[in-house]
Amino acid sequence: MSTAQTHTTAGLRGRPPPPRPSARRDRAAVPWRLPSPSTAVRPDRAGPAGDRLLAVRAAEGDDDAFAVLVGRHSAVLLTLARHLTGNRQDAEDVVQESLLSAWRRLPEFRGDAAFRTWLYRIVTNRCLSLLRSRPLPAVPLDIRPELPALQARGAPEQIAESRAATRALSRALAGIDPDQRACWILRELHGMHYGEIARTLGVSEQTVRGRLFRARRSLAEAMDPWR
Repeated sequence: MSTAQTHTTAGLRGRPPPPRPSARRDRAAVPWRLPSPSTAVRPDRAGPAGDRLLAVRAAEGDDDAFAVLVGRHSAVLLTLARHLTGNRQDAEDVVQESLLSAWRRLPEFRGDAAFRTWLYRIVTNRCLSLLRSRPLPAVPLDIRPELPALQARGAPEQIAESRAATRALSRALAGIDPDQRACWILRELHGMHYGEIARTLGVSEQTVRGRLFRARRSLAEAMDPWR
């Protein structure tokens, strides 16, 4: 086993990494820039190294390693935040603050869950805090799933109807409880299984199932005219 592998394995097994001098840095000093949607997916500069190895390196002060992690995950985090908050500006603010929080808290990451799940948890919790601090939105959420290619080539009436149904779904989502909305979005739009959702939200799988049931019931009633 190489020296780097030995060091990384020890870090994942619970040995706290060295103190990070960046812990007191402010937002203006972050070693990355939140990519635009067109540049969010970047080449992997760390070769075959996985997220955990990069996280360990970043916790030890390697800011380039964390920049790679930002490039890998920022696009999906922006989509998640946009789905939850309802608009792009809030989503960008939430993700930037979440990445700053993750950067400062890297020594807390022990690899018990996937690094992406850890980031999802931070972003989702910040979104829910924002949503709970303000009234339910009066406008539809920014939910814009891509139309299937076949449908996109279909009749204009079909495309218009599908877009109208999407707007109706967005309005319905905007009107349900934020915790139920988060469960539905994580499950239906981001494909997470119940255990992942439970870890992301810090609740039991039974709670996730209950929230999903109530969300699906509310949305089914709202979407009944579109069946």
